[in-house]
Amino acid sequence: MITITRYHDISAGHRVYGHESKCKHLHGHNYRIHFMITAPELDSTGRIIDFSVIKSKLCDWLEENWDHKTLLFEKDPFYIYYISELWRDDTEPSWSPGGIIDVPFNPTAENMAKYLVEVIGPKQLEGTGCSLMGAKVEETAKCSATYLRPDPKLMDKIEQMMTEKIANPLKELFSNMLKEEE
Repeated sequence: MITITRYHDISAGHRVYGHESKCKHLHGHNYRIHFMITAPELDSTGRIIDFSVIKSKLCDWLEENWDHKTLLFEKDPFYIYYISELWRDDTEPSWSPGGIIDVPFNPTAENMAKYLVEVIGPKQLEGTGCSLMGAKVEETAKCSATYLRPDPKLMDKIEQMMTEKIANPLKELFSNMLKEEE
């Protein structure tokens, strides 16, 4: 398998709801986000996809949606307070137009990477013939999280093995037990 990688830098704020230490407070990072792309085969030029397409499809998405924004978990009490108390008339405060982004996950590096691979990648890369197989989200040069999309062939093989080694023998055991009771 051949993969290509392109990274993009953004600055964003977040708060990790439920964190036991200082990350429970609003703070920010200069994130470096790596996109790992693959395709079933190379194009006629010998590429998975041109790097400029990754920029326009994924890096630009980051710029428009997360760069210089604050990501808050939609179930975070802080976010709920922000919405209920500061947006009372359904009008976003003028000091933060589009700056607070509610996300359907606690905005840890791990969850951000998973969301990019499972939700954003398929939408943004639709029709390109390639897929986002992984994302690495660096909060700092020393701290990062990587999410790799499970390989469907490997998952099928695991399911087949589980069926052969566990489910089928259990069916046989229970069948024999029922026959003995009759």
